[in-house]
Amino acid sequence: MVKLQEVEDEHFSEEQQGPKVEDDGDYVDTDSEISSDDDSDDDDDTFEETVYERLVALKDMIPPKHRARVSGAFNKTYSFISSGLQFGGKTLWILSTSAIMLGVPYALAVGEEQQMVEMEKEMKAQQIASSGLTSAAQNILEQPAQKAI
Repeated sequence: MVKLQEVEDEHFSEEQQGPKVEDDGDYVDTDSEISSDDDSDDDDDTFEETVYERLVALKDMIPPKHRARVSGAFNKTYSFISSGLQFGGKTLWILSTSAIMLGVPYALAVGEEQQMVEMEKEMKAQQIASSGLTSAAQNILEQPAQKAI
């Protein structure tokens, strides 16, 4: 059978640096049904911080070398995205105005050409129909004359 033995780390047994304040007021019994609204309001007033204040406090925690590195990376990323969006916007503007300036007149010209082709087809069909009628009428007129001969 295996016997387990707990070995404590020296790091956990020595005291930590910092203030030695043990305030039991921060710990609340969650099973208790009785709570005072006045106590909770006082706690909220003392810990009201804005996001900006918290970020300023974080500034002190991060070394200047790392802050400069993060700031540089953010600035490079911002400038890269900004220039990409500017280039994309300018390109989109050029393409859309070119399409309007060149595409619309071309589309109108193609539409007019199609109308002209249709009109020519109709005119040829009318000419064929009229020539067919005139030749048929001449054939009818010539047939009785030929029978008489």
